[in-house]
Amino acid sequence: MPRNIGEVLRVAEAALLEQNVEIAAAVRRQMQAVIAQASTGSGNMDAAFSLDVRFRLVFVRCHYSGTGMTSPMTISLDSAAGPDYDATLFTIRRAGPNRDVSLRIPAEESADPSPWTFQPGDAVRIQWTNPNPGSITWGLQVGLAIAA
Repeated sequence: MPRNIGEVLRVAEAALLEQNVEIAAAVRRQMQAVIAQASTGSGNMDAAFSLDVRFRLVFVRCHYSGTGMTSPMTISLDSAAGPDYDATLFTIRRAGPNRDVSLRIPAEESADPSPWTFQPGDAVRIQWTNPNPGSITWGLQVGLAIAA
């Protein structure tokens, strides 16, 4: 049991320091966690992915099954600020059967300022026109992480 106000303050400061260390570790773990979101279909792909906080794009993966030709896949920003701020971020020229997509954004490209970091309300939009609907199915997975 503390005997004087100085000792009470030292105990309180030590507890506060320990709490701050634990919170900082929890925030680091949360920033490293990747949230995978998915979409699938057999027609044209037009899927949007977002979080309710600032976030960054970590990966895009898509597997195609079936037969047919390939077509471009576009990754774009659907900006919460309006269509004047929408932007194409990346285009994969040939995606489809035997041309799966596996895009990983390196950590050094995710540091602010980065085209891969988005604001609350923004969405990452993935589009692909199926050149052979009904014969090609696709499974899309996008990884998002909370941004600092």
